[in-house]
Amino acid sequence: MAGWVSKKSVIIVICAAVAYYVYSHFFGHGGGYGQMGGAPPVSVAEVTEREVRQWNEFSGKLVAIDQVDIRPRVTGTIESIHFADGAMVNKGDLLFVIDPRPYQAAYQSASSQWVLAHSDLQRAKSLVASKTIPQRDYDQRKSTAAIAKAAYVKAGLDLEYTHISSPITGRASRAEVTVGNLVEAGMGQAPLLTTIVSSTPIYADFEIDETTFLKYAGAGVTGNKSAAAIPVILELGETEKEGHVESFDNRVNNVSGTVRVRAVFDNADGSLVPGLFARVKMGSPTATKSLLITDRAIGTDQSKKFVIVVGAENKTERRYIKLGGLAENLRVVEDGLKPGEKIIVNGLQRVMMPGQPVTPEMVPMTPEPPAPAAPAPAAKG
Repeated sequence: MAGWVSKKSVIIVICAAVAYYVYSHFFGHGGGYGQMGGAPPVSVAEVTEREVRQWNEFSGKLVAIDQVDIRPRVTGTIESIHFADGAMVNKGDLLFVIDPRPYQAAYQSASSQWVLAHSDLQRAKSLVASKTIPQRDYDQRKSTAAIAKAAYVKAGLDLEYTHISSPITGRASRAEVTVGNLVEAGMGQAPLLTTIVSSTPIYADFEIDETTFLKYAGAGVTGNKSAAAIPVILELGETEKEGHVESFDNRVNNVSGTVRVRAVFDNADGSLVPGLFARVKMGSPTATKSLLITDRAIGTDQSKKFVIVVGAENKTERRYIKLGGLAENLRVVEDGLKPGEKIIVNGLQRVMMPGQPVTPEMVPMTPEPPAPAAPAPAAKG
């Protein structure tokens, strides 16, 4: 029993000490910044206004400008392959050879038939002029010559199709059919031999909301008109490339309420690969005068954004604001603030109620500092 009373006494003493600390720290009147009635120190910056180009961020996907599926146009056996899997190929480079011997023989036969029919037509032309043969015989020989010429041309094309060349400059996929396999031509039957995708330049496709689209349309940008004046920055891992908008789509998606946009980037080094997802920053067509604040100053009240303004006698006021895009790593404020007003950028959590006095310390309006890089994993020994 005595031990139980001793433990109970210790608990009571601890609870009393905690209660005293809470009271003295939060409800005492000793003048500390965390105490009721005190003026906590906060960092305050002045809302700036200057000419900047606004940027909006979107998620995009890289798309090749040209992509060609290589399929056979004649039936035959793959005789040879003339590219390495994943290699860069130029327009006109030989990719596959289909056994040309049957088509070479057909071409020679068609050539002989055409020469014979053409000679016969020339003789008939002089004979019909002298009324030696009737006009009907001449017309028949003329038709025969035309058919022979068409067969000759087709045989030449078939022979040409046995040598499959790249129609564009780009990067080849792997060979889907190896040497010795029989491939069959024809719609719906021709197998895929390989795929060629162009590498530079390259597209980035993304979608923007209606509100953003209307801003660009209001600046005179529609379709391809003035689109090239809109800068775009592509961020993919540690890679960053600059490009420009190539076009806006001609309609709004009724389901998502967005408009498709296509930007174009140089990709001479081949670091951008079609199919990758990337972050796309699209700038405004021109620089405009805008109010700028740091994201650290912005609080959230349900769906509303606000800042704490420090006014006369260093008293605070909650001000709801309308935000725009990014500019120079600062956030654009479209409504709710005026140039020169002072807002809290550090210490929002110390302001408990509107009208509370604070002790401001002026600091520059700087962007949110970048997050520290993750440490590299230790090498396993």
